[in-house]
Amino acid sequence: MYPERDCLHFLTVDTDGFNAPTPTAGTTAPAVRSRPDTLNVGCGKARLEGALNVDLSPRSYADLLYDLRRFPWPFAGDLFTHVQCHDVLEHLPDTIRTMEEIHRLCKPGATVAITTPHFSCANAFTDPTHCHQFGYFSFDFLTGDATHNHYTDVRFSYLTRQLVFHPSRKNILLRRLANRFPSFYERHLCWILPAWFVSVELLVIK
Repeated sequence: MYPERDCLHFLTVDTDGFNAPTPTAGTTAPAVRSRPDTLNVGCGKARLEGALNVDLSPRSYADLLYDLRRFPWPFAGDLFTHVQCHDVLEHLPDTIRTMEEIHRLCKPGATVAITTPHFSCANAFTDPTHCHQFGYFSFDFLTGDATHNHYTDVRFSYLTRQLVFHPSRKNILLRRLANRFPSFYERHLCWILPAWFVSVELLVIK
């Protein structure tokens, strides 16, 4: 999803806080709505209408082509009220720096919706572009709930958090059990009865 290559567009900040894409030779600048409130990070082909959709791949449905491994991202701070980050964090090498950048771009009280494969999911290790695997407690390091909460000064709080399983009859009970006792599930059951992905919604604290 993020091969080593130069971005297709060089970016300069405009007066609204968004970076206006200037196309390189042979490319065309995408049409970007002025001042959308939602940022769809690593959108791929899951375009979100009314949002600013960002991805590196020219085969995506992005408004803006940008390599999300390059910091800072081309936006002013305190700009968005919602960030959608579905199936992208596992592709980026620096999770803490990525979340710090999302925090910078968000207004106080903004929400961040994240889905990422659970570490017990076969696809978490099968996809060769995945850099990291995540569990139920991975984002505790950003909310201050983890013992080792000194990796960053930025803070979020949980709005929702759940382990999601492939839809089936047997997984109805398992989903309830795993989300009621997530620590027990991850220590004793997950390699026998694997989860599908982790879904969290975070509130930006500033």
